[in-house]
Amino acid sequence: MNNNFVNPSTFPGTPLYTGGAAVPNQETAANYQTVVPDTDFEQSYIENILRLNRGKQVEVYASYPDSTEWRDKVFKGIVEQSGRDHIILSDPTNGDWYLILMIYVNYIKFNERIISSPEFYPNN
Repeated sequence: MNNNFVNPSTFPGTPLYTGGAAVPNQETAANYQTVVPDTDFEQSYIENILRLNRGKQVEVYASYPDSTEWRDKVFKGIVEQSGRDHIILSDPTNGDWYLILMIYVNYIKFNERIISSPEFYPNN
């Protein structure tokens, strides 16, 4: 064991101390809720806009820079679900389902009006 690299007296979950005050680590830090409730639409995050537009036909333009086959790809389908890091589409023409990571999404094209807040619902 290399004592210069690992402090043998520090074990996982043991708080580190600096200047007499404990510094929390992953195991000792308070567990705060980090999940945004499905009904929380106060801010215009992409996931919230997509949730407001479930069931709408979209085209998702994505780029995969390390791929030779799928450098740029367009996914067409219906918005089924979304989260902070993904969107799920279903394609009724062929029965395919897509889980697309948001990191690859360039933009999303809607074929109808986009609902962007719960207060705005088109009359038509």
